[in-house]
This record gives sequence, C-alpha cells and structure tokens, in this order.
Amino acid sequence: MRRYGLSDSQWERIKDFLPDRESHVGGTAADNRLFIEAVLYRYRAGIPWRDLPVWFGDWKNVHRRLRRWCESGVIERIFRHLAAEHDNASMMTDSTIVRAHQHSAGARKKSVDQAIVPLRGGLTTNIHAIVDVAGKAVALSLTHPGKGQTSLIAEPLLDEVDPEGFIADKAYDAAPLIEKFEKRGITPVILSKKNRRNPRKILFLLYKKRNTIERFFARLKQFRGIATRYDKLKSTLLAALQLLSVIIEIN
Repeated sequence: MRRYGLSDSQWERIKDFLPDRESHVGGTAADNRLFIEAVLYRYRAGIPWRDLPVWFGDWKNVHRRLRRWCESGVIERIFRHLAAEHDNASMMTDSTIVRAHQHSAGARKKSVDQAIVPLRGGLTTNIHAIVDVAGKAVALSLTHPGKGQTSLIAEPLLDEVDPEGFIADKAYDAAPLIEKFEKRGITPVILSKKNRRNPRKILFLLYKKRNTIERFFARLKQFRGIATRYDKLKSTLLAALQLLSVIIEIN
C-alpha cells in the first residue's frame, strides 16, 4: 500500500461497493477514490480534520461524507463482504488499548456510550478484534476498559463467527464461554488460568499462532489516528477501523 493512498489493485477491489459509482442508480461521484484516500491520509497522519491538505477538497465535506457513509452502513457492508472470505479453520481474539486525545471527549453523550473512560494513563478506548490465521479481520468492536470481564465483553463478537478452533489467552478462560464453545462444536485453544482445578490440554503449536492478532494490531496502530483516538463519535472510529482493516487485508 502506498503510504498515503490506494494502489490500483486495492481500488479495483473496493470501488464496486461504493455509492454513486458508474452504472449505479443516481449520480456518479468521480471522486470516490479521492475521498477514500483523504480518509486514509487523515488516519495515517493523525491530524485534525481541518488540517487535511487542500488537494483533497473542503475538509468539512470529507468529514460530512464519512459520517453519511457511517450512518448508511456503506463502510460496514464493504468490511463484512470482504471479511466473509475468511479461513474458517481457526480464529483468534484479543483486545488492545488506545489512548484518546482530549479533543475526542467533547461529543454530546445523549446517554450513548462513546467507549471512552478516564484511567490513570488518561482517556482510553478498547479495540476488540477477531482475525483468522491469515490475519484478516473478521469482526471488530469498541468498548471502554473496565466495563466488565473480558470474556463477557467478547461474547457478542464471538457470536458472529463459527470457526473449528478458537485461540485466545487466559483472560478468556471463563467457564460460561468455554461451555458455549463446546456446545457449538468449537475447540477452545485457550490457556487455563492458574486457579482452574482441571487445566485443559491445548495444542501449543496452534496456540503459538496467536501472535497473528498482535501483528494485526501493530499494523492497525501504524495509523496514528488509530493509535491515538481523535474521533469524538464511537461510530466514526469503528467505521475507520473497518475501512483500515479492509485496506490492510487487500494490501
């Protein structure tokens, strides 16, 4: 992937899923590629929207269009379509903390969880992900740290997948979750906690592949706008994560 743009092959993979494309009902947007590259530039560089270079157009229009695509589910549809082409043999999950810039905490709450909580190190957000053995993101979600037990937070995300084996660290070693896997015929490759009376035997050769999700998070955090959260709205950040995961996958 070019540092601040799309390669021709990447553009070919996603262009037919975008609104206002050629042969699509309604007007044709000739600048769909420019818009996607503007969003990539903003998150790669980690800049405020108003600092977007002028060659991308008016920053207000770019941000407004991103919000429109968030609300209409355009980006989520692209993510889910490409994520459906995953390896179902085994998957893995984990979460990572990102620091939230002070400007990201100014959104009107309206009783909606924005997945930001102040901790000792500052404002933080948790990114949860499920990836296959090739490192392709299959499911993503956002929560704030300290909301509850890791395994319970992950359960709704785990309901979206159906692998043969599931890899995770001991933070996911919870009896209800293990029982749920067994009922679904999924083999849990999860380290047992020290206080478990009957530790499970797992295939360590398979468990060693868990570093795949760590590498996924590392690539995601190469985008400074993700490593430090600048978005006020949870839905905007989630859409950005979905878009960047797609770009990483089709690199």
